[in-house]
Amino acid sequence: MSAVSDSRASTVPFALATWMQAQLARVEAALDAALADDGPAGLGLAMRYAVQGGGKRLRPLLVLAACEAVEGQPAAALRAACAVELIHAYSLVHDDMPCMDNDVLRRGKPTVHVQFGQAQALLAGDALQALAFELLTPEDGVDEAMQARLCRLLARAAGSQGMAGGQAIDLAHVGCQLAEGELRHMHALKTGALLQASVLMGAACGQASPAACQALSEYGAAIGLAFQVVDDVLDVTQDSATLGKTAGKDAAQDKPTYVSLMGLQGARAHADDLLAQAQARLVASGLADTHALAALADMVVRRTH
Repeated sequence: MSAVSDSRASTVPFALATWMQAQLARVEAALDAALADDGPAGLGLAMRYAVQGGGKRLRPLLVLAACEAVEGQPAAALRAACAVELIHAYSLVHDDMPCMDNDVLRRGKPTVHVQFGQAQALLAGDALQALAFELLTPEDGVDEAMQARLCRLLARAAGSQGMAGGQAIDLAHVGCQLAEGELRHMHALKTGALLQASVLMGAACGQASPAACQALSEYGAAIGLAFQVVDDVLDVTQDSATLGKTAGKDAAQDKPTYVSLMGLQGARAHADDLLAQAQARLVASGLADTHALAALADMVVRRTH
């Protein structure tokens, strides 16, 4: 029997909590080390505030899980995991500012611009973005060709063809009704691109076949969209204390969402469909150990905050 068949035939449930505890310990230690510098004029303090003390760390976990699936290089994957989390943190700092979403609560505490002022928040976001690419390009320990692949994946996911482009579309369509295809495209960029890139960066730390990489890319696209659909559901079903951010914000700002387009039950059903798609792509990948990726996909859709 093949290794793939053995893996899929196993009846032992994957211990996601145990796996996450070990991986998160590695990520938090590495982030602490990367953010140890105080920086000039208190900038380091604002950067640490933006990154530490909360967050699901889903993107780093996806990097590490994908690296495991392709039997890649753990040291390179840890750097990639931290880099993608720094990009995510910078995006939240900027998104929360008055010129964007104008929010005052993030991860259960005041947003960075509320705590440190708008100018320092802007600089902290800029510095976190720069630090992400510094982490991806160490002087030794990671092959230069791999460094280049990782930088390209992250830059594309964060730029105009990814997160920043999706945010521009979002801001341009406040108060507008979008068709499902338009809404999907917006969120594939704004939210999905960085989640999909997390999976691809983990895969880039190894030597997966083109077919396996394509399946992982499709898995990442499905859970990236599912994450946003669930976010839209939680925005109207949970309170601010549970979410750690302002509940009902999308409706208050008249933003197009999956709930406004499909209704609550329709959005929930769509999230389930996307989960099924993601799991099917893992099977199609032919990789022997995708248990962590499968469990993370389920966590994305079943989460309550």
